[in-house]
Amino acid sequence: MKQIDKPFIYSSKRYFDKRGFFQELYLKKNFKTSAIFTAIAHSKQKVIRGMHFQLKNKQTKIITVLSGKILDVSINLKKNSKNFGKKYYFLMEEGQSVFIPNFFAHGYECLSKKSTILYHLDNYRDARNESGLPFNDSDLKIKWKTKNPVISLRDKNHMSFVKFKRYIKTL
Repeated sequence: MKQIDKPFIYSSKRYFDKRGFFQELYLKKNFKTSAIFTAIAHSKQKVIRGMHFQLKNKQTKIITVLSGKILDVSINLKKNSKNFGKKYYFLMEEGQSVFIPNFFAHGYECLSKKSTILYHLDNYRDARNESGLPFNDSDLKIKWKTKNPVISLRDKNHMSFVKFKRYIKTL
């Protein structure tokens, strides 16, 4: 299995019958990571969550849309990567998943009335090392669809991308 160095979207097969469907979201044999932590988030329309990452104890993420529609965004934060700062956009609907390697900032915007997102992560949440970048950072110029999003207080107070670039030079 080759090293995965950028986010990618994938869909797994759904098996339908008269009851509904069954879908395998995560198969360890398909990824070079093992999920040890699972979480769920439910959002209302116009909510933007992100752009989150952990400074230490980095997390590889598999994000699956259980219901609704989102715009998923990831940013490469690997300081020695030729793609440092590159943004990856994925319009996602129910049943779709995106794989995000560690040390990418991640966030999403709820485009439907409601959305429910499942997170599979390869490292535990580490509140002391949680960080992020502003969703509206002037250097990142992320192309969100919502003009006046609903944002948490925490997400309004993240360090700028310029400050982050200075910070990682010291690592």
